[in-house]
Amino acid sequence: MITDISELERNDLLPQLWGVHMKAEFPAHLRGREVEGEDLVLLDADVAGCVSSCLSSVLDERRRRTLLKCIEVLEKVLPSISDEDGTRYYERLHEMARLAAGLGDIDGGQHDDEPTAREAPPSAPPTRVQALRRRTGQRLR
Repeated sequence: MITDISELERNDLLPQLWGVHMKAEFPAHLRGREVEGEDLVLLDADVAGCVSSCLSSVLDERRRRTLLKCIEVLEKVLPSISDEDGTRYYERLHEMARLAAGLGDIDGGQHDDEPTAREAPPSAPPTRVQALRRRTGQRLR
């Protein structure tokens, strides 16, 4: 289930993830590779361009459509990336794309066995968004 992410969450998390991503090296073994018929370098560039635009101004509809397509592609290729570095790199790219597009929670949506934030009882384990905020010292709502 995809839900809208709040502007506050996007404004808090997206710049943090972007900073981490900009310091990360592209996994060398994935350069020039295609996974599921998708060029991984071009996928990275498309998402990075849209995220950069989102961070500097309002995301226009063309870039949002590009992000939505990239999200679909990332969901298709992620299961085929088997190494830890590549998986981490492209999962972060996926999270940034979802945040920039204003979709769902940071881990890509509702899991069948996980209640939504609105439905979660006070004793429920923290969501990935909450856990990230705690690690980075961000205020929880």
